[in-house]
Amino acid sequence: MNIELLRELTEAHGCPGQEDAIREIVKRELGGLCDLRTDFMGSVIAFKPANANHSTGRKLMLAAHMDEIGFRVKHVGDKGFLRIAPVGGWDPRQMASQRVVVHSESSGLKGVLMQSTKPKHMLGPGEHAKEMTIDDYFIDLGLTGEKAKELVQIGDGVTMDRTFQQMGDLCTCKAMDDRVAVFVMIEALKATKQHAVDVYAVATVQEEIGLRGAAASGWSVQPDVCVALDITLANDIPGLPDELSVTKLGEGTAIKVMDSSLICHPKVVSHFRALAKQHNIKHQMELLPMGGTDAGGVQRLHGGIPAFTLSIPCRYVHTVNETVHQGDVQASIDLLARYIEDCHNGDYSYD
Repeated sequence: MNIELLRELTEAHGCPGQEDAIREIVKRELGGLCDLRTDFMGSVIAFKPANANHSTGRKLMLAAHMDEIGFRVKHVGDKGFLRIAPVGGWDPRQMASQRVVVHSESSGLKGVLMQSTKPKHMLGPGEHAKEMTIDDYFIDLGLTGEKAKELVQIGDGVTMDRTFQQMGDLCTCKAMDDRVAVFVMIEALKATKQHAVDVYAVATVQEEIGLRGAAASGWSVQPDVCVALDITLANDIPGLPDELSVTKLGEGTAIKVMDSSLICHPKVVSHFRALAKQHNIKHQMELLPMGGTDAGGVQRLHGGIPAFTLSIPCRYVHTVNETVHQGDVQASIDLLARYIEDCHNGDYSYD
């Protein structure tokens, strides 16, 4: 597995609407393999035609989003402290005492994300119990108010500043959601051999704020079937009962049945499950009670499109320590590649 590419993707910065750095990596990796174009929202659409003399004329859309949850600057104070608005689903409990990058027009400014609260030494009785909100946080750039106002504009993006780390068979970083899926899409396209469908591999934008890029590119591509690639919860940690795990690390790629954005097309689910068994690819079934994927943004277009999500199990989702198992990532690559090769055999009609 190309760990260095996964490292590069996850360490790159790109909150919704500012996916430029990731877009360049995708274009570099797929430029020699596909015809590329970028739509007006910023999604990269990589076209890989069916092999000569084998084309069925069917179109398969793959979708993996480039954006990560982040923030935008909403206020620059007279003392140089910044206030922020969330862009994506942050849990305030996971934001405390983090290092961040403010993406100003001129450069990336390093800062710390801190809470507007007394230090522990000064807390009185009952003050420990206060529940923090995003509005309780500020960013300290170490700048005077005058300098901060010179360098930072309202609307500048903010992302967490964390590096990639391997831990045994696991890999952790910020933005595994969804860069590991972008990685799976890239590597599966490279591993695919003969295929009889035209493949449109889309690195989408603005998924974290409403599946927006996928809906726009899905309308443009008008696929016959859509497969989204995303992470899913692996709640296999101490303190949670087994029935809440959703998936488990090391148990293989996850074949989604449903989430809160879609019920996956049952015939596509069966197709993926049959291929996993046929090729002895480790897999598990997934039902996610809350959360959506790009497939939900494409499913209802053009009178209805068969849609499905292949998921990579991930611990600590929407934190700076999103963690995946290398075996699950490779299983996801293998199953996606086999599906691209066999997609033309799928009959997803209800007639």
